Amino acid sequence: MPAPLLHLALLCLLLCASTADATTVYKYRDANGVIHLTDKPVKGARKIVFPDRMEEHLEKAVRVERRRLGRGDAIWIVNDLYAPVEVELRLDHLGNVAHAPAGVVRQLLPPRSRTSMFSLQPADPAHAMRYETRLGLALGDPGAKPAGDAYPLPWRGGPFSVSQGANGGYSHFTPKSRYAIDISMPVGTPVIASRGGVVVKTENRQSGRGRDPSGNFVRVLHADGTMAVYLHLSQGSVRVREGERVRQGTQLGLSGNTGNSTGPHLHFVVQRNTGMGLVSIPFRFAEPIPGLPAIATGGR
Repeated sequence: MPAPLLHLALLCLLLCASTADATTVYKYRDANGVIHLTDKPVKGARKIVFPDRMEEHLEKAVRVERRRLGRGDAIWIVNDLYAPVEVELRLDHLGNVAHAPAGVVRQLLPPRSRTSMFSLQPADPAHAMRYETRLGLALGDPGAKPAGDAYPLPWRGGPFSVSQGANGGYSHFTPKSRYAIDISMPVGTPVIASRGGVVVKTENRQSGRGRDPSGNFVRVLHADGTMAVYLHLSQGSVRVREGERVRQGTQLGLSGNTGNSTGPHLHFVVQRNTGMGLVSIPFRFAEPIPGLPAIATGGR
């Protein structure tokens, strides 16, 4: 008899929760010995502070460059990532600048590109200009349209259990992770690409909690503009490199327990840019990838 397919129905309930950079939860055991997690202070509860688990530092990969242009400056933005990036650029604290752009300049930058934004000239050529640049960015093309919500299981082996689903009260309530799924699995389980695409970013050097809440991870950009992120992988296990094109079923790494992980598991999330905002989107695990062993997974 074939193993049953896994279908995770993701909730569309709006969750009223903080989206700040850090989240506080309280862990306590009730009179029956059941452990509870809540965002409300409870007498005798242990306080746990979690930063956003999807923190990625892109300051060096996407940056503003100034080039001399006569007596003025040409302003460019460099995108070293293997994905398009939407940016908003504004100027602050202007002095002696003629005809500066008003408000915010928004533009979509192609992958691996250098883009000219505008040029600035001094109002009085005898004196230097003064200004500061402020850059906001979001990974992905906001005009891309997701092609279906079905994603084959991104691992080999099992069966495994879902330890936290969409809108989970423990950590799945920020815009970047609201529809994420945590799957409990032993350290060393092969993690594979649910869909093919281009590897945008990886981390492979963390041991234990490390400096990044995501731990070791792989981010893959799909043809429809969505991105899948595979988090908390084992140190040194990532087998793909940034810029590499991977096929569905390609092994990306091994599951682990790195970053802000409360136990060995894979955190899987699908994201897209909805307009200067990278957010998680609903998806469903449809079936194992054809040709791989069938896997049955149940929630708990």
